[in-house]
Amino acid sequence: MKKLVLVLAVMALALPITARAEEKAAEAAQKEFVVYSDKNARGNHYIPSGWMGDYGDIKMNDQSADNPKSGTTSIQFIYSAKKSQGQGWAGVYWQNPANNWGNKKGGFDLSGMNKLTFWARGAKGGEVIQKVMVGGIKGTYPDTASVEMGPIELTDSWKQYTVNLSGKDLSYINGGFGWTITSDLNPEGATLYIDDVKFESDASLKPEGKKQEALPFYIYSDRSSAKNHFIPSGWMGDYGDLKYDGASKDDPYLGDTCVKIIYSGQKTQGSGWAGIFWQHPANNWGTVDSGFDLSKATKLTFYARGAKGGERIEEFKVGGIMGEFSDSDSAVIGPVILEKEWKQYSIDLKGKDMSYIIGGFCWSANVDNNPEGATFYLDEIKFE
Repeated sequence: MKKLVLVLAVMALALPITARAEEKAAEAAQKEFVVYSDKNARGNHYIPSGWMGDYGDIKMNDQSADNPKSGTTSIQFIYSAKKSQGQGWAGVYWQNPANNWGNKKGGFDLSGMNKLTFWARGAKGGEVIQKVMVGGIKGTYPDTASVEMGPIELTDSWKQYTVNLSGKDLSYINGGFGWTITSDLNPEGATLYIDDVKFESDASLKPEGKKQEALPFYIYSDRSSAKNHFIPSGWMGDYGDLKYDGASKDDPYLGDTCVKIIYSGQKTQGSGWAGIFWQHPANNWGTVDSGFDLSKATKLTFYARGAKGGERIEEFKVGGIMGEFSDSDSAVIGPVILEKEWKQYSIDLKGKDMSYIIGGFCWSANVDNNPEGATFYLDEIKFE
């Protein structure tokens, strides 16, 4: 009988300890929400199903045993940069449920979290992720927040990255995590690894204000420069008349490469003109809230030359994209008659509202003034 009383007494003392341990475990669980920790881990959430852009350029191995950050596996992505779908970029969204582009209910309530962390590395180092995203999926059931970070230049060693989500409404997040990569920044392709992706709660983290970008702010510096911003995705008019090479070695003005554009003037779409907008993010015609604050800029400068000389560009432009999230202003120069030698041009931005820019740079030309088409080059495009 004494032994029974003793056992009951020990159990009575142990119950509060066990309860406290369970409470602490529950609290710890609430402080993180895992997207990926290991292949088939029970705590994983979201599915890497939202393949975008040149999806044919991507190969995924979600159980790579090649030096994972922790556990037994990481996720390996191989990007070929072959432009299989003609986009010049590719990416993957982790969604809930799979392939949910906002057409069905499925988002998680992550209100207790205020950051997303992940580990990443490149196979060689120097690979550039154009951006990573949390939320941002539209549709009938849209995400309640959209946050982006990038570009990120990877090293060949694991490094942790953080997306600050403080102050964001995370009550419904279907697009838990995503990344995009471009052929401009990775002309020879890229192999990258991702591991330990999770949402976390960090009481010390404060909301980030909208920052004014430091100058110079490059649109194009060199083919794979992490300094580059905006994507030459907004092909307009007779887009079938255009060929774009962001890694041309035909006598660049500075560095290893420049942009080469061939305009055939064949009126493929019957418009009689063509042009390209550099946008953020790719293909953003004012539908995505992602403008850069370039208020410090007083001009945009760039170098240009024609293959023969005499090529006529009707306009070079900054801003001017309209839509739900429009550019805050626009500025234009033109027409410009190009010379055979490199020449610097400048678009005056003094007095312009540059606080929100998604259309960083644009050019357009027409067949009337280029009946045989035109080949021209651009380099060192930047806000100053």
